[in-house]
Order: sequence, then structure tokens, then C-alpha cells
Amino acid sequence: MTSAVTPDQSEQREGEAGRAQLSLGVAAARNLATTTKTVPQMQNISSRWLLRMLPWVEVSGGTYRVNRRLAYAVGDGRVAFVQEGADVRVVPAELGELPLLRGFDEPEVLRSLAGRFEQREYEPGEVLAQAGQPADRVVLIAHGKVERTGPGKYEAESRLGVLADGGFFGGQVVSDEPGAWEFTARALTACTVLVLPRQAYEEVAGRSGPLREHVQRRQAEGERPQNKRGEADITLAAGHTGEPALPGTFADYELAPREYELSVAQTVLRVHTRVADLYNDPMNQIEQQLRLTIEALRERQEYELVNNRAFGLLHNADHGQRISTHSGPPTPDDFDELLSMRRRTKAFFAHPKAIAALGRECNKRGLYFGDADVNGHRIPAWRGVPIFPLGKLPVSEQGTTSVLAMRTGEDASGVVGLRQTGIPEEREPGLNVRFMGINDQALISYLVSTYYSAAVLVPDALGVLENVEVGRTSRT
Repeated sequence: MTSAVTPDQSEQREGEAGRAQLSLGVAAARNLATTTKTVPQMQNISSRWLLRMLPWVEVSGGTYRVNRRLAYAVGDGRVAFVQEGADVRVVPAELGELPLLRGFDEPEVLRSLAGRFEQREYEPGEVLAQAGQPADRVVLIAHGKVERTGPGKYEAESRLGVLADGGFFGGQVVSDEPGAWEFTARALTACTVLVLPRQAYEEVAGRSGPLREHVQRRQAEGERPQNKRGEADITLAAGHTGEPALPGTFADYELAPREYELSVAQTVLRVHTRVADLYNDPMNQIEQQLRLTIEALRERQEYELVNNRAFGLLHNADHGQRISTHSGPPTPDDFDELLSMRRRTKAFFAHPKAIAALGRECNKRGLYFGDADVNGHRIPAWRGVPIFPLGKLPVSEQGTTSVLAMRTGEDASGVVGLRQTGIPEEREPGLNVRFMGINDQALISYLVSTYYSAAVLVPDALGVLENVEVGRTSRT
């Protein structure tokens, strides 16, 4: 079937066919023109504020040793669980996180203790422990949030903190004299907990002499003089008159200080000699390949500084410096509590979604969290402390993430980055590019490496706000 052509359309086509082209067409002209090109662009480049704000310490020997005063371990870590359907069991070895069981390594006894825990469910608002009542059970929180409150000065309750997944209380129940609860524990959310009654513990301890001896030894160690940070105390005299005998003292050190070895991120860059020989104008192909490769390595370096299990900041924050949000989303109250846990906090680091969630909470209260000038950049800030975006902080499937707060620098006993400069064929500080030769396929190879790590000099230099919900509003 053919379409009908009107007389007007027929006349127009005849006119166009008879009219000759009077100038060079644009399409043909472009073949002789020089094209203005950009360098290769890369979407996965972030601001990398963590790398920019960390003070970098030179590690000439590849290893950095952190010497600290002797501190008495208290075992206030997290407990791990195994879940089978709706049933939850504590991993027996994880009971060593209880202060008085720290270092106890009798597997059979720990398995016997783990088997005596009873699973219980609590609804929001239910009381798990009442202040003043006898402490008669160890409580492990498998899932949910529990708020601890105590009597305030003027008969009002004082908020003492929030425990979440893996937290516990009642560790003193395994001692000879457990005493009474010093706080009230109340469920903020639906909670699944494991409970070890005092009577069940006594049954196991009655058949295990090593367990009783270990607990008694740990109790005796806890009586050693120590300051509020758990460090061996330095005995002093003050306010005396006359000529009393002054106490002798010394600052004891850890016998086995932690050492950080520089980690490495590496890749082999390959470029064909034909590309390097023939296609280098106007841009050097090898230089552009190296530039993009180095950007990717720096991104991986920042990711590792946050998430590496050996030295990453998320995994190396002291358990005593971890707190949970009170209601879910990050609130001004949560940031104030995180800020109050250390002196001279220099920076917060949060996922952009967490910063947005904090903004929503501030808007609901009619607050604005302000900003700070950092090297010419306007950065969101709380109480004058900048909140830097850090997309490498993970967001879980449940929509929760963490916020870091840190003091930085060696002089402030803070958090520092570690690197070694002056390495062979160095391209950037702590990063080198080494020529590896040309193979029989005419491929040029370069080994690109960057060496780095991070160290927390004292525990309170780094704090973490955990269980930060970024996908919804606070509970009412």
C-alpha cells in the first residue's frame, strides 16, 4: 500500500531536488575539526574526607607500636549468638566477655554454663531488672534495645545509657556477693534476651573448682588500685602539712603493647604497547590509566580504614565508647552524648543518609545543626564540630548505620593515620608505581601499591554511635 501525495508536497520535493548544496555540511566538516576532549571521568570518586582529615604519622620501619599505661581489662565487650529459627543460643566461648569470666578457657564448663541460659521475650516498656532488688541473673541481649535508668538527685530518673544487640548486664551475679541492681533496665523495643539465673550458675560452679578459683582471682584483681579509666593508679599525696612520709609510686606500662603493621592495597595495571605508542596525543594514555587506578586505590584505602577487621575504625573502637541511639534515628541528644564522651572532639563522620536523618530530627524540634568552615568548605556541624560525609560507613539491610566521633593527632592522644613515605618510585605519599616489564604479548605492566593503616592511641579517642536508623522517623 502506498501513501497518497498531495500536489503541494509533490511541488516541494521537486524544488528540493533541483536545489544544489551551497556550502560544506556540518557532518562532513567535523571530520577535519579538532575535537575538544575531557580527560577520562570516573563516577566512583568521593570527597574522601577521612583521608584528608586524619593526621598522618610517618612509620619508617613499617610497624607502629602504641605504648600505653597498664590498664586492667574489665571484659565489657559484646556477646555473639547463634540463631536457629526463633531459638537463640549464646556461643559458649563468648561468655568470656563477662568481666569475671575474662580469660577462663575451660570449654566444657563454658558449654555447661551456656546450656543453662533461658530465652525470654519482653515487650516495649517491660522491666527486666528493678533498681534495689537483688541481682539474681545474668542478662544477655540477643536482639532489641534496653534502656538503663537510675535514681536522680531530685527523685527523677536519670538515664544511664542504652544496651543493644550483644550487650549484657548482671555480670556481677557470678561473684560471691552479687548485691543489688544499681539501675532499672527497661525494654525500649521488643527484646529477645537470654537469662542465666544465679541458682543455675551455682550448680555449675559447685562442680567446677577451676571456675570458682578463676572468679575469685578476677575479683581480687578488680580490687587493685585503678583510676576511672581502668589504668593502674599513680599514688599521690596532697593537702598534707608537716613532714609525713610521701608515698612512692610509678607509672606502670603494658607489657605487650599493640603493634600496627602497614597494610597494603595493590593492583597490576596493564597497557598495550600499541596504545602507548600510537594513541598518546593529546593525552598520555599511561598517565590517564594511572590516574584512574590511583583514584580507585585511594577509595579502597579509605574503605579499609573504616571497615577492616584488623585495624578499621569501626572494629577498633573500644566497647566502652560505643553507645546506641535512644529512639532509632540520630537525634541531637544522641550527638550530645557522643560528644560528651571525650575531650576535644575534632570531627564526626557519618553516612550522608545519617546526616539527612539528623537534619529531619532537628527540623522536627525547630533546631538547625549549623555548619563549619573547613579549608574553605562549608561542612554541616553540631556544637561547632564538623560532620563529614563518609559513604564507606555501611548501611545494613535493616536501614541502620553508625556515626564516628574522634579526637585526632599524636599530641592529643587521638586517632592517627599511618604511612611510610620515601618508598622506591613513590608517586604520591605512601603510594608507588613500579615498572614490571613488557611480556611476550606486548603488554606493559605497572605494580601500583599504597601502604597505610590507622591507630587509636587511647580508647576514648574514638567513639561510635550505633544502630542509627536512617529510613524512618522516631517513635512517639
